Amino acid sequence: MGLSTLTHEVEDGILTVTLRRPEKLNGFTVEMADELERTFVEVNDRDDVRAVIVTGSGKAFSVGMDLSVPGNAFGLDESLQPTLEDMADLDDPGLQKVRDTGGRVTLAIHDCRKPVIAAINGTAVGIGATMTLAMDARLASDVARVGFVFGRIGVTPEAASTWFLPRIVGMPTALDLVYSADILDAEEAKACGLVRSVHAPDELLGAARALADRWTRGKSAVGTAMARQMMYRNSAQPHPANAHRVDSLSMFYMSLGDGAEGVAAFREKRAPEFGSSAAKGMPPFYEDWVGASHQG
Repeated sequence: MGLSTLTHEVEDGILTVTLRRPEKLNGFTVEMADELERTFVEVNDRDDVRAVIVTGSGKAFSVGMDLSVPGNAFGLDESLQPTLEDMADLDDPGLQKVRDTGGRVTLAIHDCRKPVIAAINGTAVGIGATMTLAMDARLASDVARVGFVFGRIGVTPEAASTWFLPRIVGMPTALDLVYSADILDAEEAKACGLVRSVHAPDELLGAARALADRWTRGKSAVGTAMARQMMYRNSAQPHPANAHRVDSLSMFYMSLGDGAEGVAAFREKRAPEFGSSAAKGMPPFYEDWVGASHQG
């Protein structure tokens, strides 16, 4: 993948994605959105990657949309007048200049089959904050600052953050963060549940890698992928019976694969040797299930 706004580094199964526009404090652009979206789609086909860490270069994580870009700063076509009906098929190429670029990124992260961790090394505001909400954990440097500052520039929350944020911090806190548009320091972000832990700057990436290892080392690749998707998708269902249907199918097929190895290892008092592929070995119902959930 050719990259101009990001860098990729894979070490011991962990892909570190670094936002790489330090001269612009990693200001978000349409090009960065395209590269992040491709990253989280393509990582699903990589069996050499078991987890992803996202961080920023230089002093900032990302200061949000680069508003110095000429024309519509959000990359939108101002000549159009889209309706809700027009938004029914998000894959329609005609929506390329209508869809929120941050939302393309967070939907790709949501669909990712690998755990994703944000290592917030500095300022993260606007899309710099909302892109992290689709990730599984947010770790922050003690110099980090986080803010949902849309009200300051007369726009509304984006990147599907009105779906993610209340699930992370609860509705009252989510409303307060968005209404106030306050910028929180790292300890304030931790106190409200937005950030998992706070670290010295030189310890941040090490802590993120340790968490990635704790979550994925020695675990089933398919089991981890399924657990991630089941948590996000089933928790949004209106009744637990809907989760039970998916749980049942997942348990059925896992019991024939890595589950069989796990049980054998338990009985033989040895470490399991899981060999599944999240790229090629997802249960046969997976694509239909994910496709159906996209529709509603």
